[in-house]
Amino acid sequence: MDYKDYYATLGINKNASADEIKKAFRKLAVKYHPDRNPDDKQAEERFKEISEAYEVLSDPEKRKKYDQFGQYWKQAGQSTWPGAGTNVDMGGFDFSQYGNFEEFINELLGRFSTPGGARTRSYSYSSPGAGYSTNFNDFGGGFGTQTPAPDREATLKLTFSEAFRGVQKRLNLGNEIIDVRIPPGAKNGSRIRVRGKGSSSPYSQNRGDLYLNVELTPHNFFKFEEDNLVCEVPITPDEAVLGTTIDVPTPDGMVTVKVPPGIRSGQSLRLRGKGWVKPKDGRGDQFVKVTIDTPQNLSETERNYYEKIRDSRTYEPRKHLQQISL
Repeated sequence: MDYKDYYATLGINKNASADEIKKAFRKLAVKYHPDRNPDDKQAEERFKEISEAYEVLSDPEKRKKYDQFGQYWKQAGQSTWPGAGTNVDMGGFDFSQYGNFEEFINELLGRFSTPGGARTRSYSYSSPGAGYSTNFNDFGGGFGTQTPAPDREATLKLTFSEAFRGVQKRLNLGNEIIDVRIPPGAKNGSRIRVRGKGSSSPYSQNRGDLYLNVELTPHNFFKFEEDNLVCEVPITPDEAVLGTTIDVPTPDGMVTVKVPPGIRSGQSLRLRGKGWVKPKDGRGDQFVKVTIDTPQNLSETERNYYEKIRDSRTYEPRKHLQQISL
């Protein structure tokens, strides 16, 4: 017979009080209850183990024999559950109000009955060491028939164009194919709820909801900075000095933008109402970040003019550096 460390199973030490044992069991029972972990065999086995451990350690006589004889505690004589009508004091707790261990577990975990006294659905298992079968009804607070059907999530990849304009997508959910309408304005982090397309409840015909987490594929020009649609447009040094007008792509097409004289590299121009679609109608703004692109291959004429500019320039951008010291 393999030795089962019931104290380790409940995560408590050997000096734990009856109240500490009950609290440890209740916490683990809620975590591993089969209603919370449908079709999870490991959770079901864990639930059986902690129930078996609690059944022994919550009974002072059984616990005493377990502490004394270890794995052979049953051979030392197995105590029976105090039946109804007896008044036995076990660690300060009166078990006489319960006819069997099942009734005690039902109250400990907050079981309840449906209106009119009808008992709710039970989950049955056989404790491998106890020799009895226990029905665990729904936890008070909402397992089983009281628990909503489980939701599920999936990642939905969209192009910038699909997200901006909205699109209808056909999704394969494994056992069915559905068409989903994606409204305009989705972006990274958007969650789209599809009602009634989640997982089915194992206890009813109800289904949860499907949540689609939007992920945008990168665009070669547009990107987001927080909630703002931004882009980067290069201009030449003479355009930066003298000012100019440039054509800039927006989600709606090209627009002409005026660049003021003396703009610095890295400054942004705001295009009001040309940004991303807002969830509740309207449009955000688009920001155009200007970068000064220095030409690399100059013609002879261009070089001569740049040299003339250099020789006649009155502006000294690094003059302030002369005043800097440690």
